[in-house]
Amino acid sequence: MSSIYFYILLALIVGTFLPLQVGVNSKLADSVGSPLISAFLSFCVGTIALLSYILITGTPIANAANAKNASPISWIGGLLGAFYVAVSIVLLPKLGVATTVTLIIAGQVLMSLVMDHFGLLDVPIKEVSFARVCGAILVILGVVLIRKY
Repeated sequence: MSSIYFYILLALIVGTFLPLQVGVNSKLADSVGSPLISAFLSFCVGTIALLSYILITGTPIANAANAKNASPISWIGGLLGAFYVAVSIVLLPKLGVATTVTLIIAGQVLMSLVMDHFGLLDVPIKEVSFARVCGAILVILGVVLIRKY
């Protein structure tokens, strides 16, 4: 199998995790009575899992010291992740899994087009084209259909 097909398959598999993550975090919020506590606990489990993987694989933890050289913008990833997890927990009972996830995906597609077009965060520039805009419109139409039906 070509490596590109492996990466496409991997992306699809990881994509299935999004609704699962929203669902299990929402169940945890029901148990603990708070979406914020649920998000916090989710990040604790993720942190433990990542640290375990680092230790098991022998990844040099000393490389973390290089983080001091990272630009200030590099540090907001954790904040964005925490906001995403907490808000998705709040949205799920109000909108349902399909609507919540498709709206999140629509937001991801729109921001991805902006980032590609302007090369934000030093990503390679890939200008917005008619076909890419049509793709984004189809995603938004998908959101509308899922929400309506």
